[in-house]
Amino acid sequence: NAFIAIEDERFREHRGMDIKRTFGAFIQWMLGNDSYGGSTITQQLVKNVTGDKDRSPLRKVTEIFRAMNLERKMSKDQIIEMYMNTIYFGAGCHGVQVASNHYFGKDVSELTVEECASLAAIVKAPTTYNPATNYENNKDRRDVVLSKMAELEFITQEECEQAKAKATKSAEELLELA
Repeated sequence: NAFIAIEDERFREHRGMDIKRTFGAFIQWMLGNDSYGGSTITQQLVKNVTGDKDRSPLRKVTEIFRAMNLERKMSKDQIIEMYMNTIYFGAGCHGVQVASNHYFGKDVSELTVEECASLAAIVKAPTTYNPATNYENNKDRRDVVLSKMAELEFITQEECEQAKAKATKSAEELLELA
């Protein structure tokens, strides 16, 4: 839910393309801002699997059609699982299990809410939000993820505040694990 909250809040409703996000990204692109994320989790998965890094409108249209096709062939649970097993978390970590072991020294099933949010925070910019080397950046982004999770009612506001009050491992502890 942390990844859905911060990466694609309408993941469970769309069919591979989120028209609202795509239109928003197009408008931003027309205004000269190409950093606005218009891709759904399914589109990001397609990009990760194909390795296509081209930033052209043609690649984006192809990616949308591939994502829509993938949504017809796989369930949402299969897509999110595959996405979480292919995304990059920095420090040579591909996939949430590897990242969980690397950053927190535990199986992904043992992660706390704040640790899940910390991992979801990394994906936007793995170097900038690496909890071992940029702890404060990660904590700030983690708190954004937690707030979004509460907004979308994945967690309660009380759970959000409790998670924000907890520290994940310190940078020194994380570097020792790494």
